[in-house]
Amino acid sequence: MANLEPRGAAAEAVSRPVPRPKSTAREYAEALGVALLLALLIRMFVVQAFKIPSGSMLPTLQIGDHILVNKFVYGARIEIPLTQVSLGQLPGLHEPHPGDVIVFIWPKDRSKDFIKRVIAVGGQTVEVRSKQVYINGKPWDDPHATFAPPRGVSGSGENYGPYSVPAGTVFVMGDNRDQSYDSRFWGPVSLSDIKGQALIIYWSWDGPDRWVRWDRLGRLVY
Repeated sequence: MANLEPRGAAAEAVSRPVPRPKSTAREYAEALGVALLLALLIRMFVVQAFKIPSGSMLPTLQIGDHILVNKFVYGARIEIPLTQVSLGQLPGLHEPHPGDVIVFIWPKDRSKDFIKRVIAVGGQTVEVRSKQVYINGKPWDDPHATFAPPRGVSGSGENYGPYSVPAGTVFVMGDNRDQSYDSRFWGPVSLSDIKGQALIIYWSWDGPDRWVRWDRLGRLVY
């Protein structure tokens, strides 16, 4: 005897809609959306690319260098996309140390990002005498610093301080000491305005002809 299926169940099975496969265009659109979202999250919380426009960090960083900045090491700033408006900050691995090269929001114009080297942190006293940096009264050996040939007359940045760096801030200077507009002129940088630590040079080119500096690609920034 043949098995009989209840009439109601058969009707229900027939009436169920058959799912239609996604179109190729929709699959590409979804994949692109996921990729853009991941790229945005990586840019916000992990690494961000920056271009070096000036020579204030010579010879460490040259005009035309493109670098990646580690954002999570100090705690990534949570910003409204495409703005400098902060909504808070994630916990970081540690605070900046003297010698770190950092990217930060310039206190004099918050629409601009600057890159400098941390010279002193909150609670330390910094002083410059005849271009020599002193931290807490002791000479600070900075092998990255470079200076212009002597001019016979001291410039405004050749002597500075002593200055006690406030808690929650860092004191920064450019490696190209005589050609750097830095904390000697406009004060310290708040920890909450630091975007991250310079990590690596991923691209570099020189001049209007865009000659690639192959020897600089992949260099760590320190």
